[in-house]
Amino acid sequence: MAMKALSKATIYQVAQLAGVSIATVSRAMRDSDLVTQQTRERVWAAARQLRFTPSRLGRSLAEGRHAANGIVFPDLVGPYYAEVILGYEAAAAGFGSSVLILATSGRDDAEAAVRELAGRVDGLTVMGQTVPDEVITSLAVPVVLLARDPVPGVDTVRARNAGTAKQLVEHLLGHGHRRFTFVGDPDVAPDVRGRWDGVRQALSKAEPPHLVRTQGFDLEAGERAPLQPGRAVVCANDEIALGVLLAAEKAGLRVPEDLAVTGWDDLLAARFAGLTTVRQPMRELGATAARWLNRRITEDTEHPAAPRRRVLPTRLVVRRSCGIHSPEVHR
Repeated sequence: MAMKALSKATIYQVAQLAGVSIATVSRAMRDSDLVTQQTRERVWAAARQLRFTPSRLGRSLAEGRHAANGIVFPDLVGPYYAEVILGYEAAAAGFGSSVLILATSGRDDAEAAVRELAGRVDGLTVMGQTVPDEVITSLAVPVVLLARDPVPGVDTVRARNAGTAKQLVEHLLGHGHRRFTFVGDPDVAPDVRGRWDGVRQALSKAEPPHLVRTQGFDLEAGERAPLQPGRAVVCANDEIALGVLLAAEKAGLRVPEDLAVTGWDDLLAARFAGLTTVRQPMRELGATAARWLNRRITEDTEHPAAPRRRVLPTRLVVRRSCGIHSPEVHR
């Protein structure tokens, strides 16, 4: 007669045998200081007796968690957001956490949607100017800000914008460019505002840059931008810059002879196009935000760590679109 297979022990059975709550079992198995040594030993003895193996999901359930976190984006269109998501999801997967994604572009109920998502996850990463600061501070879950201006009491991770934009313009000035156009809307995204500020700082003693505000930050926005020969066109990102290159070709303008063009991000397409740009660590931005959020979710809420601020470095990458005909040069 075949023997009946033993069912796998659960965290509830360990708690019952040890005479504690399931939350205490979870803390004991993480060697939390909130559990006494005597209780830890009792829990581990019960676990050995039942041959119990803890899982991430079990720990999350024991602590009243969802085993999921959320990330709020302004939009999901374009390679920049894709790279950030790849870094974020890879890091979150290492913690056994699934990721729920919300894009606020085109939504009239963005604030309500963010609040609803916060009720279904253990924590939120909020990217860009998607919801007002007062919404951020009112959420009842841990929050990390990504590519956004800091909010008091909240962790923030960003990339360097103004300083590198200034370096970019100084490089163009060194090649004799004196008339500048910035393509992109600084009022829409904090990152773009930082780049615009850096451009203006670099030209504080020269002719002020002309601002061309765009509807969006995609290829089509760059194609619609008005072009004037003899200008250096500093674009808010690579997608706009690639659109400007297409528009210049259609208008019969040569790059870089008639028009210098630069971007931001250093997408793969920028390398093939010979586009001078600024390389930023897109995947590391996402991964850092996910790591920081996990720390907030799992920390001792009675003794939380101080808010963290980090600005990841960016790097100017010089190619032929600004007047260099030699192979790629890094600064």
